[in-house]
Amino acid sequence: MLYLVEFLAIGLVGSALGVATGFAAHFVLLEWLGKLVASDLPPANIFPAIQGMATGLLLLIGFAIPPVLQLANVPHNRVIRREQEAPKPLTVTTYGLGLAVFIALLLWQAGNLKLGALTAAGFLGGLAGFVLIGWGSLKSLKFLRGIFPYANWRFAVTALQRRSGATVAQMVALALGLMALLLLTVIRGDLVSAWRQSTPPDAPNRFVINIQPDQKADIEARLSRNGIADPRLYPMIRGRLIEINGTPITGETYVDDRAKRLVDREFNLSTMRSPPPQNKIIAGHWYDDDKPEVSIEEGIAKTLNLKLGDKLKFDIAGQLLEAPITSVRKLDWGSMRVNFFVILNPKAMDGMPTTWITAFHLPQAQAAFGNELARDFPNLTVIDIESVLKQVQSVVDQVVTAVEFLFLFTLASGILVLYAALVASQDERTREAGLLRALGATRRQLSQAQWIEFGLVGGLAGVLAASGATAVGWALAKYVFNFDWIFAPTVWLAGLAVGAGCAFIGGWIGLRNVLNQPPLQTLREA
Repeated sequence: MLYLVEFLAIGLVGSALGVATGFAAHFVLLEWLGKLVASDLPPANIFPAIQGMATGLLLLIGFAIPPVLQLANVPHNRVIRREQEAPKPLTVTTYGLGLAVFIALLLWQAGNLKLGALTAAGFLGGLAGFVLIGWGSLKSLKFLRGIFPYANWRFAVTALQRRSGATVAQMVALALGLMALLLLTVIRGDLVSAWRQSTPPDAPNRFVINIQPDQKADIEARLSRNGIADPRLYPMIRGRLIEINGTPITGETYVDDRAKRLVDREFNLSTMRSPPPQNKIIAGHWYDDDKPEVSIEEGIAKTLNLKLGDKLKFDIAGQLLEAPITSVRKLDWGSMRVNFFVILNPKAMDGMPTTWITAFHLPQAQAAFGNELARDFPNLTVIDIESVLKQVQSVVDQVVTAVEFLFLFTLASGILVLYAALVASQDERTREAGLLRALGATRRQLSQAQWIEFGLVGGLAGVLAASGATAVGWALAKYVFNFDWIFAPTVWLAGLAVGAGCAFIGGWIGLRNVLNQPPLQTLREA
Protein backbone atom coordinates (compact mmCIF):
# COMPACT_ATOMS: atom_id res chain seq x y z
CA MET A 1 0.00 0.00 0.00
CA LEU A 2 2.87 2.33 0.83
CA TYR A 3 4.40 1.90 -2.61
CA LEU A 4 1.06 2.04 -4.39
CA VAL A 5 0.26 5.36 -2.74
CA GLU A 6 3.75 6.59 -3.61
CA PHE A 7 3.35 5.54 -7.25
CA LEU A 8 -0.08 7.17 -7.41
CA ALA A 9 1.34 10.46 -6.12
CA ILE A 10 4.22 10.30 -8.61
CA GLY A 11 1.78 9.42 -11.39
CA LEU A 12 -0.46 12.38 -10.64
CA VAL A 13 2.44 14.83 -10.52
CA GLY A 14 4.14 13.35 -13.59
CA SER A 15 0.93 13.27 -15.62
CA ALA A 16 0.15 16.86 -14.63
CA LEU A 17 3.63 17.93 -15.77
CA GLY A 18 3.09 16.03 -19.04
CA VAL A 19 -0.25 17.78 -19.61
CA ALA A 20 1.34 21.17 -18.94
CA THR A 21 4.22 20.37 -21.31
CA GLY A 22 1.79 19.26 -24.01
CA PHE A 23 -0.25 22.44 -23.60
CA ALA A 24 2.90 24.56 -24.00
CA ALA A 25 4.14 22.45 -26.93
CA HIS A 26 0.97 23.02 -28.95
CA PHE A 27 1.86 26.72 -29.22
CA VAL A 28 5.20 25.65 -30.73
CA LEU A 29 3.33 23.48 -33.24
CA LEU A 30 1.05 26.36 -34.20
CA GLU A 31 4.10 28.49 -34.92
CA TRP A 32 5.69 25.68 -36.92
CA LEU A 33 2.61 24.97 -39.02
CA GLY A 34 2.35 28.64 -39.91
CA LYS A 35 -0.49 29.40 -42.30
CA LEU A 36 -1.69 25.79 -42.51
CA VAL A 37 -3.92 26.31 -39.49
CA ALA A 38 -5.91 29.29 -38.29
CA SER A 39 -4.15 31.38 -35.67
CA ASP A 40 -7.41 32.15 -33.86
CA LEU A 41 -8.13 28.62 -32.68
CA PRO A 42 -10.74 28.17 -29.95
CA PRO A 43 -9.36 27.83 -26.40
CA ALA A 44 -8.36 24.33 -25.32
CA ASN A 45 -10.95 22.49 -23.24
CA ILE A 46 -10.37 20.25 -20.24
CA PHE A 47 -10.91 16.92 -22.04
CA PRO A 48 -7.34 16.54 -23.44
CA ALA A 49 -5.97 17.23 -19.94
CA ILE A 50 -8.22 14.52 -18.44
CA GLN A 51 -7.22 12.19 -21.26
CA GLY A 52 -3.54 12.86 -20.63
CA MET A 53 -3.88 12.29 -16.88
CA ALA A 54 -5.77 9.04 -17.48
CA THR A 55 -3.17 7.83 -19.97
CA GLY A 56 -0.30 8.49 -17.57
CA LEU A 57 -2.01 6.78 -14.63
CA LEU A 58 -3.10 3.76 -16.66
CA LEU A 59 0.42 3.21 -17.98
CA LEU A 60 1.85 3.61 -14.48
CA ILE A 61 -0.62 1.10 -13.02
CA GLY A 62 0.00 -1.36 -15.84
CA PHE A 63 3.77 -1.32 -15.48
CA ALA A 64 4.20 -0.56 -11.74
CA ILE A 65 1.97 -3.26 -10.24
CA PRO A 66 4.21 -6.24 -11.26
CA PRO A 67 7.32 -5.12 -9.29
CA VAL A 68 5.12 -4.02 -6.36
CA LEU A 69 3.55 -7.48 -6.23
CA GLN A 70 7.02 -8.99 -6.32
CA LEU A 71 8.04 -6.97 -3.23
CA ALA A 72 5.43 -8.68 -1.05
CA ASN A 73 7.25 -12.03 -1.27
CA VAL A 74 10.84 -10.86 -0.67
CA PRO A 75 12.37 -12.49 2.50
CA HIS A 76 13.98 -10.11 4.98
CA ASN A 77 17.34 -11.89 4.93
CA ARG A 78 17.61 -11.37 1.17
CA VAL A 79 17.28 -7.63 1.69
CA ILE A 80 19.97 -7.64 4.37
CA ARG A 81 22.33 -9.74 2.23
CA ARG A 82 21.45 -7.69 -0.91
CA GLU A 83 20.64 -10.81 -2.85
CA GLN A 84 18.41 -10.87 -5.89
CA GLU A 85 16.71 -13.81 -7.54
CA ALA A 86 14.64 -14.19 -10.68
CA PRO A 87 10.99 -13.20 -10.30
CA LYS A 88 8.47 -16.00 -9.81
CA PRO A 89 6.43 -17.11 -12.86
CA LEU A 90 3.20 -15.73 -11.41
CA THR A 91 4.82 -12.34 -10.98
CA VAL A 92 6.19 -12.40 -14.52
CA THR A 93 2.70 -13.03 -15.90
CA THR A 94 1.49 -9.81 -14.29
CA TYR A 95 3.61 -7.90 -16.80
CA GLY A 96 0.93 -8.91 -19.27
CA LEU A 97 -1.21 -6.32 -17.52
CA GLY A 98 1.13 -3.57 -18.70
CA LEU A 99 0.99 -4.92 -22.25
CA ALA A 100 -2.82 -5.10 -22.12
CA VAL A 101 -3.04 -1.52 -20.87
CA PHE A 102 -0.70 -0.35 -23.63
CA ILE A 103 -2.78 -2.06 -26.37
CA ALA A 104 -6.02 -0.73 -24.86
CA LEU A 105 -4.60 2.82 -24.95
CA LEU A 106 -3.59 2.38 -28.60
CA LEU A 107 -7.11 1.28 -29.50
CA TRP A 108 -8.56 4.20 -27.54
CA GLN A 109 -6.33 6.82 -29.16
CA ALA A 110 -6.75 5.39 -32.68
CA GLY A 111 -10.54 5.47 -32.41
CA ASN A 112 -10.66 2.63 -34.95
CA LEU A 113 -10.36 -1.07 -34.14
CA LYS A 114 -8.55 -2.02 -37.35
CA LEU A 115 -6.13 0.91 -37.25
CA GLY A 116 -5.42 0.39 -33.54
CA ALA A 117 -4.92 -3.35 -33.97
CA LEU A 118 -2.55 -2.86 -36.92
CA THR A 119 -0.58 -0.23 -35.00
CA ALA A 120 -0.33 -2.48 -31.94
CA ALA A 121 0.72 -5.46 -34.07
CA GLY A 122 3.34 -3.41 -35.90
CA PHE A 123 4.72 -1.96 -32.69
CA LEU A 124 4.85 -5.32 -30.89
CA GLY A 125 6.38 -6.99 -33.95
CA GLY A 126 9.04 -4.30 -34.21
CA LEU A 127 9.65 -4.49 -30.47
CA ALA A 128 10.09 -8.25 -30.59
CA GLY A 129 12.44 -7.95 -33.56
CA PHE A 130 14.51 -5.28 -31.83
CA VAL A 131 14.75 -7.38 -28.66
CA LEU A 132 15.90 -10.47 -30.55
CA ILE A 133 18.44 -8.59 -32.65
CA GLY A 134 19.65 -6.61 -29.62
CA TRP A 135 20.04 -9.79 -27.58
CA GLY A 136 21.92 -11.48 -30.41
CA SER A 137 24.19 -8.46 -30.85
CA LEU A 138 24.92 -8.44 -27.13
CA LYS A 139 25.80 -12.12 -27.14
CA SER A 140 28.10 -11.62 -30.11
CA LEU A 141 30.15 -9.15 -28.05
CA LYS A 142 31.38 -12.14 -26.04
CA PHE A 143 33.51 -13.18 -29.00
CA LEU A 144 34.79 -9.62 -29.40
CA ARG A 145 35.84 -9.28 -25.76
CA GLY A 146 39.45 -10.07 -26.54
CA ILE A 147 39.65 -8.23 -29.86
CA PHE A 148 41.40 -5.26 -28.22
CA PRO A 149 44.17 -5.79 -25.62
CA TYR A 150 42.84 -3.05 -23.35
CA ALA A 151 41.38 -3.49 -19.88
CA ASN A 152 38.81 -0.71 -20.36
CA TRP A 153 37.35 -2.54 -23.40
CA ARG A 154 37.06 -5.81 -21.46
CA PHE A 155 35.47 -3.98 -18.49
CA ALA A 156 32.86 -2.40 -20.80
CA VAL A 157 31.92 -5.62 -22.61
CA THR A 158 31.73 -7.55 -19.33
CA ALA A 159 29.50 -4.89 -17.77
CA LEU A 160 27.11 -5.02 -20.73
CA GLN A 161 26.83 -8.81 -20.59
CA ARG A 162 26.49 -8.93 -16.81
CA ARG A 163 23.33 -6.80 -17.02
CA SER A 164 22.11 -8.10 -20.38
CA GLY A 165 18.39 -7.60 -19.65
CA ALA A 166 18.80 -3.96 -18.65
CA THR A 167 21.16 -3.36 -21.59
CA VAL A 168 18.65 -4.74 -24.10
CA ALA A 169 15.88 -2.59 -22.55
CA GLN A 170 18.06 0.53 -22.86
CA MET A 171 18.99 -0.34 -26.43
CA VAL A 172 15.43 -1.04 -27.59
CA ALA A 173 13.93 2.04 -25.91
CA LEU A 174 16.50 4.30 -27.54
CA ALA A 175 16.17 2.53 -30.91
CA LEU A 176 12.38 2.94 -31.09
CA GLY A 177 12.48 6.70 -30.59
CA LEU A 178 15.44 7.13 -32.90
CA MET A 179 13.83 5.00 -35.63
CA ALA A 180 10.81 7.31 -35.71
CA LEU A 181 13.04 10.36 -36.15
CA LEU A 182 15.19 8.71 -38.83
CA LEU A 183 12.08 7.65 -40.70
CA LEU A 184 10.79 11.23 -40.75
CA THR A 185 14.12 12.87 -41.58
CA VAL A 186 16.68 10.82 -43.52
CA ILE A 187 14.31 8.17 -44.92
CA ARG A 188 11.68 10.76 -45.90
CA GLY A 189 14.35 12.64 -47.86
CA ASP A 190 15.48 9.40 -49.53
CA LEU A 191 11.87 8.57 -50.44
CA VAL A 192 11.35 11.98 -52.03
CA SER A 193 14.65 11.65 -53.95
CA ALA A 194 13.76 8.15 -55.14
CA TRP A 195 10.33 9.37 -56.25
CA ARG A 196 11.84 12.26 -58.20
CA GLN A 197 14.37 9.95 -59.87
CA SER A 198 11.60 7.50 -60.81
CA THR A 199 9.72 10.25 -62.66
CA PRO A 200 11.04 10.86 -66.22
CA PRO A 201 12.52 14.34 -66.80
CA ASP A 202 10.03 14.92 -69.62
CA ALA A 203 7.03 13.75 -67.57
CA PRO A 204 3.89 15.80 -68.25
CA ASN A 205 3.43 18.78 -65.94
CA ARG A 206 0.21 20.14 -67.48
CA PHE A 207 -3.17 18.43 -67.76
CA VAL A 208 -5.95 19.87 -69.93
CA ILE A 209 -9.47 18.52 -69.43
CA ASN A 210 -12.99 19.24 -70.74
CA ILE A 211 -11.85 19.59 -74.37
CA GLN A 212 -14.99 19.50 -76.53
CA PRO A 213 -15.09 17.37 -79.72
CA ASP A 214 -15.22 20.47 -81.96
CA GLN A 215 -12.13 21.89 -80.21
CA LYS A 216 -9.99 18.74 -80.54
CA ALA A 217 -8.35 19.58 -83.89
CA ASP A 218 -7.64 23.19 -82.86
CA ILE A 219 -6.04 22.12 -79.56
CA GLU A 220 -3.85 19.55 -81.31
CA ALA A 221 -2.68 22.20 -83.77
CA ARG A 222 -1.92 24.65 -80.96
CA LEU A 223 0.12 22.03 -79.11
CA SER A 224 2.12 21.17 -82.22
CA ARG A 225 2.86 24.85 -82.98
CA ASN A 226 4.22 25.30 -79.44
CA GLY A 227 6.71 22.47 -79.71
CA ILE A 228 4.72 19.72 -77.98
CA ALA A 229 5.93 16.61 -79.78
CA ASP A 230 3.28 14.04 -80.72
CA PRO A 231 0.39 15.51 -78.72
CA ARG A 232 -2.12 12.80 -77.78
CA LEU A 233 -5.71 13.51 -76.80
CA TYR A 234 -7.75 10.79 -75.14
CA PRO A 235 -11.55 10.48 -75.05
CA MET A 236 -13.10 10.67 -71.59
CA ILE A 237 -16.64 9.59 -70.74
CA ARG A 238 -18.22 9.98 -67.32
CA GLY A 239 -20.08 6.93 -66.03
CA ARG A 240 -21.21 5.43 -62.73
CA LEU A 241 -20.74 1.75 -61.89
CA ILE A 242 -24.16 0.48 -60.76
CA GLU A 243 -24.02 -3.34 -61.03
CA ILE A 244 -21.51 -6.19 -60.86
CA ASN A 245 -22.68 -9.53 -62.27
CA GLY A 246 -26.28 -8.36 -62.15
CA THR A 247 -26.11 -7.32 -58.47
CA PRO A 248 -26.72 -3.60 -57.74
CA ILE A 249 -23.91 -1.96 -55.74
CA THR A 250 -23.62 1.16 -53.62
CA GLY A 251 -21.06 2.55 -51.22
CA GLU A 252 -22.61 0.42 -48.47
CA THR A 253 -21.71 -2.73 -50.42
CA TYR A 254 -18.04 -2.35 -49.39
CA VAL A 255 -16.23 -2.01 -46.08
CA ASP A 256 -13.03 -0.45 -47.44
CA ASP A 257 -13.18 3.38 -47.47
CA ARG A 258 -11.48 3.67 -50.88
CA ALA A 259 -13.96 1.22 -52.41
CA LYS A 260 -16.84 3.25 -50.96
CA ARG A 261 -15.48 6.45 -52.52
CA LEU A 262 -14.95 4.82 -55.93
CA VAL A 263 -18.48 3.43 -56.09
CA ASP A 264 -20.11 6.63 -54.82
CA ARG A 265 -18.64 8.77 -57.59
CA GLU A 266 -18.52 8.66 -61.38
CA PHE A 267 -15.66 6.92 -63.18
CA ASN A 268 -13.56 8.54 -65.89
CA LEU A 269 -14.03 5.97 -68.66
CA SER A 270 -12.18 5.95 -71.95
CA THR A 271 -12.12 4.09 -75.23
CA MET A 272 -9.29 3.28 -77.67
CA ARG A 273 -8.37 0.57 -80.13
CA SER A 274 -4.95 -0.34 -78.63
CA PRO A 275 -3.52 -0.22 -75.10
CA PRO A 276 -2.09 3.20 -74.19
CA PRO A 277 1.67 3.59 -73.57
CA GLN A 278 3.02 2.30 -70.24
CA ASN A 279 0.01 -0.03 -69.89
CA LYS A 280 0.86 -3.74 -69.58
CA ILE A 281 -1.72 -6.50 -69.93
CA ILE A 282 -1.13 -8.86 -66.97
CA ALA A 283 -4.26 -11.00 -67.31
CA GLY A 284 -6.68 -11.78 -70.12
CA HIS A 285 -6.47 -10.25 -73.61
CA TRP A 286 -7.12 -6.89 -75.23
CA TYR A 287 -10.60 -6.66 -76.79
CA ASP A 288 -11.25 -7.34 -80.48
CA ASP A 289 -14.16 -4.85 -80.78
CA ASP A 290 -16.73 -7.46 -81.84
CA LYS A 291 -18.85 -6.94 -78.72
CA PRO A 292 -18.75 -4.75 -75.56
CA GLU A 293 -15.67 -5.56 -73.45
CA VAL A 294 -13.86 -3.90 -70.55
CA SER A 295 -10.17 -3.54 -69.64
CA ILE A 296 -9.60 -2.66 -65.98
CA GLU A 297 -6.62 -1.48 -63.92
CA GLU A 298 -5.24 -4.03 -61.42
CA GLY A 299 -5.43 -1.71 -58.39
CA ILE A 300 -9.14 -0.97 -58.77
CA ALA A 301 -9.74 -4.65 -59.51
CA LYS A 302 -8.28 -5.55 -56.09
CA THR A 303 -10.14 -2.75 -54.33
CA LEU A 304 -13.55 -3.71 -55.77
CA ASN A 305 -12.84 -7.49 -55.76
CA LEU A 306 -13.18 -7.77 -59.54
CA LYS A 307 -11.82 -10.55 -61.76
CA LEU A 308 -11.77 -11.63 -65.39
CA GLY A 309 -15.24 -12.48 -66.66
CA ASP A 310 -17.15 -10.26 -64.22
CA LYS A 311 -19.86 -8.23 -65.94
CA LEU A 312 -19.91 -4.51 -65.14
CA LYS A 313 -22.91 -2.27 -65.80
CA PHE A 314 -22.39 1.48 -66.15
CA ASP A 315 -24.87 4.35 -66.21
CA ILE A 316 -23.51 6.87 -68.74
CA ALA A 317 -25.71 9.98 -68.85
CA GLY A 318 -28.80 7.80 -68.54
CA GLN A 319 -27.62 5.16 -71.04
CA LEU A 320 -26.93 1.71 -69.58
CA LEU A 321 -23.96 -0.29 -70.82
CA GLU A 322 -22.98 -3.80 -69.65
CA ALA A 323 -19.71 -5.48 -70.60
CA PRO A 324 -17.48 -8.29 -69.25
CA ILE A 325 -13.91 -7.77 -68.02
CA THR A 326 -11.58 -9.32 -70.60
CA SER A 327 -8.22 -7.87 -69.48
CA VAL A 328 -6.42 -6.48 -66.44
CA ARG A 329 -3.75 -3.79 -66.90
CA LYS A 330 -0.79 -2.67 -64.83
CA LEU A 331 -0.15 1.08 -65.07
CA ASP A 332 2.95 3.17 -64.50
CA TRP A 333 1.44 5.90 -62.33
CA GLY A 334 4.87 7.47 -61.88
CA SER A 335 4.95 8.41 -65.56
CA MET A 336 2.44 11.23 -64.81
CA ARG A 337 0.72 10.51 -68.13
CA VAL A 338 -3.01 10.18 -68.75
CA ASN A 339 -4.23 6.88 -67.26
CA PHE A 340 -7.68 5.36 -66.89
CA PHE A 341 -9.04 2.80 -64.46
CA VAL A 342 -11.55 1.50 -67.01
CA ILE A 343 -11.25 1.36 -70.83
CA LEU A 344 -14.05 0.03 -73.08
CA ASN A 345 -13.85 -0.86 -76.74
CA PRO A 346 -14.84 1.83 -79.30
CA LYS A 347 -17.83 -0.12 -80.64
CA ALA A 348 -19.43 -0.22 -77.18
CA MET A 349 -18.85 3.50 -76.63
CA ASP A 350 -20.10 4.68 -80.00
CA GLY A 351 -22.46 7.65 -79.57
CA MET A 352 -21.66 8.25 -75.89
CA PRO A 353 -21.19 11.88 -74.73
CA THR A 354 -17.44 12.45 -74.90
CA THR A 355 -14.91 15.11 -73.94
CA TRP A 356 -11.14 14.89 -74.40
CA ILE A 357 -8.14 15.06 -72.10
CA THR A 358 -4.42 15.49 -72.71
CA ALA A 359 -1.20 15.84 -70.75
CA PHE A 360 2.11 17.30 -71.90
CA HIS A 361 5.43 18.61 -70.63
CA LEU A 362 5.71 22.40 -70.79
CA PRO A 363 9.19 23.91 -70.24
CA GLN A 364 9.42 26.76 -67.77
CA ALA A 365 10.20 29.21 -70.58
CA GLN A 366 6.80 28.44 -72.16
CA ALA A 367 4.77 28.57 -68.94
CA ALA A 368 2.55 31.31 -70.41
CA PHE A 369 1.16 28.84 -72.98
CA GLY A 370 -1.07 27.24 -70.35
CA ASN A 371 -2.58 30.61 -69.51
CA GLU A 372 -3.14 31.35 -73.22
CA LEU A 373 -5.10 28.11 -73.62
CA ALA A 374 -7.32 28.92 -70.65
CA ARG A 375 -7.87 32.45 -72.01
CA ASP A 376 -8.72 31.43 -75.57
CA PHE A 377 -10.85 28.42 -74.53
CA PRO A 378 -12.66 29.43 -71.31
CA ASN A 379 -14.32 26.02 -70.96
CA LEU A 380 -10.94 24.25 -70.58
CA THR A 381 -9.42 23.42 -67.23
CA VAL A 382 -5.62 23.64 -67.36
CA ILE A 383 -4.00 22.02 -64.31
CA ASP A 384 -0.42 22.96 -63.48
CA ILE A 385 0.71 19.70 -61.84
CA GLU A 386 4.20 21.04 -61.16
CA SER A 387 2.87 23.91 -59.03
CA VAL A 388 0.42 21.60 -57.28
CA LEU A 389 3.19 19.15 -56.38
CA LYS A 390 5.42 21.95 -55.10
CA GLN A 391 2.58 23.21 -52.91
CA VAL A 392 1.85 19.70 -51.62
CA GLN A 393 5.56 19.18 -50.91
CA SER A 394 5.67 22.45 -48.97
CA VAL A 395 2.65 21.43 -46.89
CA VAL A 396 4.06 17.95 -46.26
CA ASP A 397 7.42 19.42 -45.21
CA GLN A 398 5.72 21.66 -42.65
CA VAL A 399 3.58 18.87 -41.25
CA VAL A 400 6.50 16.44 -41.08
CA THR A 401 8.58 19.05 -39.27
CA ALA A 402 5.81 19.33 -36.70
CA VAL A 403 5.67 15.54 -36.34
CA GLU A 404 9.46 15.46 -35.92
CA PHE A 405 9.02 17.86 -33.03
CA LEU A 406 6.54 15.44 -31.43
CA PHE A 407 8.89 12.49 -31.90
CA LEU A 408 11.62 14.38 -30.07
CA PHE A 409 9.55 13.53 -26.97
CA THR A 410 9.78 9.85 -27.94
CA LEU A 411 13.56 10.12 -28.26
CA ALA A 412 13.72 11.92 -24.91
CA SER A 413 11.70 9.07 -23.39
CA GLY A 414 14.25 6.59 -24.72
CA ILE A 415 17.06 8.58 -23.08
CA LEU A 416 15.08 8.62 -19.82
CA VAL A 417 14.64 4.84 -19.94
CA LEU A 418 18.39 4.47 -20.44
CA TYR A 419 19.00 6.87 -17.56
CA ALA A 420 16.54 5.03 -15.27
CA ALA A 421 18.13 1.66 -16.02
CA LEU A 422 21.57 3.06 -15.22
CA VAL A 423 20.38 4.66 -11.98
CA ALA A 424 18.78 1.37 -10.94
CA SER A 425 22.19 -0.31 -11.25
CA GLN A 426 24.12 2.59 -9.70
CA ASP A 427 24.75 0.91 -6.31
CA GLU A 428 25.90 -2.29 -7.98
CA ARG A 429 28.17 -0.36 -10.33
CA THR A 430 29.61 1.62 -7.41
CA ARG A 431 30.53 -1.60 -5.59
CA GLU A 432 32.05 -3.09 -8.75
CA ALA A 433 34.08 0.08 -9.39
CA GLY A 434 35.32 0.08 -5.76
CA LEU A 435 36.34 -3.58 -6.00
CA LEU A 436 38.10 -3.11 -9.36
CA ARG A 437 39.97 -0.06 -8.09
CA ALA A 438 41.04 -2.02 -4.98
CA LEU A 439 42.37 -4.72 -7.33
CA GLY A 440 44.43 -2.23 -9.32
CA ALA A 441 42.15 -0.68 -11.95
CA THR A 442 42.59 3.06 -12.37
CA ARG A 443 39.84 5.66 -12.32
CA ARG A 444 40.77 6.56 -15.90
CA GLN A 445 40.33 2.96 -17.08
CA LEU A 446 36.92 2.66 -15.44
CA SER A 447 35.80 6.03 -16.80
CA GLN A 448 36.85 5.02 -20.31
CA ALA A 449 35.05 1.70 -19.86
CA GLN A 450 31.84 3.58 -19.06
CA TRP A 451 32.14 5.72 -22.18
CA ILE A 452 32.82 2.61 -24.29
CA GLU A 453 29.75 0.97 -22.74
CA PHE A 454 27.60 3.99 -23.60
CA GLY A 455 29.00 4.11 -27.11
CA LEU A 456 28.27 0.42 -27.71
CA VAL A 457 24.70 0.69 -26.41
CA GLY A 458 24.01 3.87 -28.39
CA GLY A 459 25.75 2.57 -31.51
CA LEU A 460 23.82 -0.71 -31.48
CA ALA A 461 20.58 1.21 -30.86
CA GLY A 462 21.43 3.50 -33.79
CA VAL A 463 22.11 0.56 -36.11
CA LEU A 464 18.82 -1.06 -35.06
CA ALA A 465 16.94 2.21 -35.61
CA ALA A 466 18.55 2.80 -39.02
CA SER A 467 17.84 -0.77 -40.11
CA GLY A 468 14.20 -0.53 -38.99
CA ALA A 469 13.71 2.85 -40.66
CA THR A 470 15.32 1.58 -43.89
CA ALA A 471 13.07 -1.51 -43.87
CA VAL A 472 9.99 0.69 -43.50
CA GLY A 473 11.22 3.02 -46.24
CA TRP A 474 11.84 0.09 -48.60
CA ALA A 475 8.37 -1.33 -47.88
CA LEU A 476 6.75 2.06 -48.53
CA ALA A 477 8.65 2.51 -51.80
CA LYS A 478 7.90 -1.00 -53.08
CA TYR A 479 4.36 -1.69 -51.89
CA VAL A 480 2.80 1.77 -51.50
CA PHE A 481 4.51 4.18 -53.92
CA ASN A 482 5.65 1.57 -56.50
CA PHE A 483 9.12 2.86 -57.31
CA ASP A 484 12.65 1.55 -56.85
CA TRP A 485 14.26 2.11 -53.46
CA ILE A 486 17.86 3.36 -53.32
CA PHE A 487 19.73 2.32 -50.17
CA ALA A 488 21.76 5.18 -48.73
CA PRO A 489 24.49 4.61 -46.10
CA THR A 490 23.83 8.03 -44.56
CA VAL A 491 20.95 6.65 -42.49
CA TRP A 492 23.28 4.23 -40.69
CA LEU A 493 25.88 6.93 -40.14
CA ALA A 494 23.19 9.23 -38.74
CA GLY A 495 21.85 6.40 -36.56
CA LEU A 496 25.29 5.61 -35.15
CA ALA A 497 26.09 9.26 -34.43
CA VAL A 498 22.74 10.24 -32.88
CA GLY A 499 22.39 6.94 -30.98
CA ALA A 500 25.85 7.24 -29.45
CA GLY A 501 25.25 10.92 -28.63
CA CYS A 502 21.96 10.16 -26.84
CA ALA A 503 23.56 7.27 -24.94
CA PHE A 504 26.46 9.50 -23.85
CA ILE A 505 24.02 12.11 -22.53
CA GLY A 506 21.85 9.64 -20.63
CA GLY A 507 24.84 7.65 -19.40
CA TRP A 508 26.75 10.66 -18.14
CA ILE A 509 23.72 11.98 -16.25
CA GLY A 510 23.02 8.56 -14.73
CA LEU A 511 26.54 7.45 -13.75
CA ARG A 512 28.54 10.64 -13.31
CA ASN A 513 28.94 10.03 -9.54
CA VAL A 514 29.81 6.31 -9.62
CA LEU A 515 33.57 6.87 -9.57
CA ASN A 516 33.52 9.70 -7.03
CA GLN A 517 33.26 7.43 -3.95
CA PRO A 518 36.61 6.24 -2.44
CA PRO A 519 37.18 2.47 -2.87
CA LEU A 520 37.73 1.94 0.87
CA GLN A 521 34.35 3.46 1.75
CA THR A 522 32.67 1.34 -0.92
CA LEU A 523 34.20 -1.88 0.43
CA ARG A 524 33.22 -1.01 4.01
CA GLU A 525 29.61 -0.38 3.01
CA ALA A 526 29.49 -3.60 1.02
